[in-house]
Amino acid sequence: MTQPATAPQKEAPPSAAKSAGDQGSSRRPVLRWDVRTLSLLGVLAALVAVGGITAPDEFLATSNLQLVLTQASVIGVVTVGMTFVITSGGIDLSVGAMVALASVWATTVATQEFGFAGILFTAVIVGVGCGLVNGLLIAYGRMVPFIATLAMLASARGLALQITDGSTQVVSVESVLDLGAKDAYVLGIPPLVLIFGAVTVIGWLLLNRTTFGRRTVAVGGNAEAARLAGIDVRRQRLYLYLLSGLCCGIAAFMLIVLAGSGQNTNGNLYELDAIAAVIIGGTLLSGGRGTIIGSVLGVLIFTTITNIFALNNLETAVQQIAKGAIIVAAVLVQRRSLHGDT
Repeated sequence: MTQPATAPQKEAPPSAAKSAGDQGSSRRPVLRWDVRTLSLLGVLAALVAVGGITAPDEFLATSNLQLVLTQASVIGVVTVGMTFVITSGGIDLSVGAMVALASVWATTVATQEFGFAGILFTAVIVGVGCGLVNGLLIAYGRMVPFIATLAMLASARGLALQITDGSTQVVSVESVLDLGAKDAYVLGIPPLVLIFGAVTVIGWLLLNRTTFGRRTVAVGGNAEAARLAGIDVRRQRLYLYLLSGLCCGIAAFMLIVLAGSGQNTNGNLYELDAIAAVIIGGTLLSGGRGTIIGSVLGVLIFTTITNIFALNNLETAVQQIAKGAIIVAAVLVQRRSLHGDT
């Protein structure tokens, strides 16, 4: 007897199965990032509520909100550059020292003779120059980023101290000082906040919508695989530290406008604040994943905490403990999410 013919089973094409799996796996990170962003927005909203309850007259005043945004703007620009560096798997401990050096170099008497353009150009070029040294040492000198940027931190701080001789360099260029006056506000928004907004938008587009951003993520995820894929890893790392230096130069100019002076103590502990904001924002400290929006929200959260503590006359020590607890919680959440992926 002959067996009855059965219809052959059709197997799904491997490519279809793979694409379906890729779609499922690609949805999970997007969903997780959305949840993380919403969580950060929730934390920020909760802090605003706490500030409104504990010091309603002072915290919710327009002048105070403008102050919070202005203070967040300077460290925020530095944080945008730090986001790129950490996304690539690197670190930059010298950002605060670069801000200090750029601010004092740009406020010397000789520089101020060239007016607004001279101060801005000097601040930016000093920041880029320091970033170039970092990039060359790390990318082509094969130095560990921690060591190279630590050396820059010490050198830049020492040079800033030597330039100022420990004194404050007061800015006398009226056009620079006018940028920080209330008359310069645009629809109630300080110019420094607008600069921060522009840097954030450009940083987001650069990381998420350009080949440069994709290469940055690839280098941070697996540098050897990126090299085999045709990416010049050394050149990419050089560009990233140049970008970090550029952001520090811009932040130095903003700090000059805000303080009306240049000091060798400017940018003190900026490196810790920027790294903390990047981490709680969701960028992986090991590299391969970064978010500009999360980093900006991290900056706003830390600045708001500082403002609330100041308005309520709470000790700085308690403020630092609170920041430390937030950083630890953010790292634990990152580790949990990573283990969930594997």
